[in-house]
Amino acid sequence: MSRMAIAAGTLGLAAWAAPAPAAHVPLLCDVLGIARRLDLGSGAVGLTFDDGPHPRGTPAVLEALAAASARATFFVVGEQLRAHAGVAAEIVAAGHRLGVHGDLHRCTSLRTPRALRADLDRCAALVEDLSQARVERYRPPYGIFSPAALAHARTRGWTALLWSAWGCDWRADATASSIAARATRGVGAGDVLLLHDADHYASAGSWRRTAAALPRMLDELAARGLRAVAV
Repeated sequence: MSRMAIAAGTLGLAAWAAPAPAAHVPLLCDVLGIARRLDLGSGAVGLTFDDGPHPRGTPAVLEALAAASARATFFVVGEQLRAHAGVAAEIVAAGHRLGVHGDLHRCTSLRTPRALRADLDRCAALVEDLSQARVERYRPPYGIFSPAALAHARTRGWTALLWSAWGCDWRADATASSIAARATRGVGAGDVLLLHDADHYASAGSWRRTAAALPRMLDELAARGLRAVAV
């Protein structure tokens, strides 16, 4: 293989992998047009949950949100929507929003563009049928975008959204206290918080710690004059 072919292959691989670390490199988000923060209005913080719906985790989270009159956006997985459609309907009935996370919870950079487009469209169709509203936000599994994922989001008119603060609630060593402290550290208006209402793809029972952390988180935000809203 010639040096030119090797160089071209290397550049192509680099371009394909370029968006992958965006969740941890804010400057890369700016360059690629991936949102981490949003203009949500004065004193508003975006609250988001990934990986559901879950038959026990989602209702527990909804109960905590209702107690604080808070709103959130749930980035749902198509295979879980099909399995727990009634739970997803509860999300919508409670006044929360749904976003696309993917039909299957798989890394976008490991999928062909054609397979990825079909996956996202399947999930979007389920979300729109259930919510009777147009999809506006997309967040990929693991926060990893591929060029194909970004291109399709733009074609569909979706905001490619990551987060600016998270609770690391998917970890086995997380506690309600650690989740609340980490998720609210330095948070201000316009930040987008990431949590999970399901343990389908995380440590077993992680949703219990998230649900327990929510009242503390929401109380802390309120003490700072902030309110949790859907994005």
